[in-house]
Amino acid sequence: MKLLALDSATERCSAALWLDGAVTERDAMRDRSHSELILPMIAEADLTLRQLDAIAFGRGPGGFTGVRLAASIAQGLGFAADLPLLPISDLRALAAQALLLPGAPSHALICQDARMGEVYWGCFERLAETIVPVGPEAVGAPGALVLPPAFRCERVCGAGSGFAAHPAALAGLTAGFSAVWADLRPRATEIAWLGAQDGLANAVPPEQAQPVYLRDDVAQPPAPATAPTTAG
Repeated sequence: MKLLALDSATERCSAALWLDGAVTERDAMRDRSHSELILPMIAEADLTLRQLDAIAFGRGPGGFTGVRLAASIAQGLGFAADLPLLPISDLRALAAQALLLPGAPSHALICQDARMGEVYWGCFERLAETIVPVGPEAVGAPGALVLPPAFRCERVCGAGSGFAAHPAALAGLTAGFSAVWADLRPRATEIAWLGAQDGLANAVPPEQAQPVYLRDDVAQPPAPATAPTTAG
């Protein structure tokens, strides 16, 4: 499979070209102006769009502007070249990055800073050659996170900016983790890998590829945080 993958949901902006398992990536860290970075990265791909099978993109959750940017660029390219799109969860892509590290366990809690005192989070498991969610993705106060029963007696790692933004609120969970990688961010390499794993059967026409924000009302203040909880 030949894929172009792109992501701009966080401060890490990246584009990757996946050619039957071989991947090349361009990325940069910047808080803003991802639109100035992503298009030149795509232009560097040594392949015309019509040689691709699909375009994969990070569909969120993440920063509103960045998520919209990736979705709109993917849609525009998909319409222009008549290509299907593979919307990939940014939390799942970050889980893939963490769970594929040497020595990583097979279970991960992904926790990205969502600002306003909240985090985007989800639990994932590595099964054979892919990464699957364990329960739905959510947004909420970091102190309200609950690990699923499937994580009992399992080695668990954590990844994402939420662990750096809210260390005290998440301390009750991370105390038992085998590792926490707070500096990891989603990137196009894993979005391409997951897109290839999911295959064209999961691709959608450009008009059906929508960003995922999780937070419906950005003006609504979050509820006060409570103590972190694990499933008993």
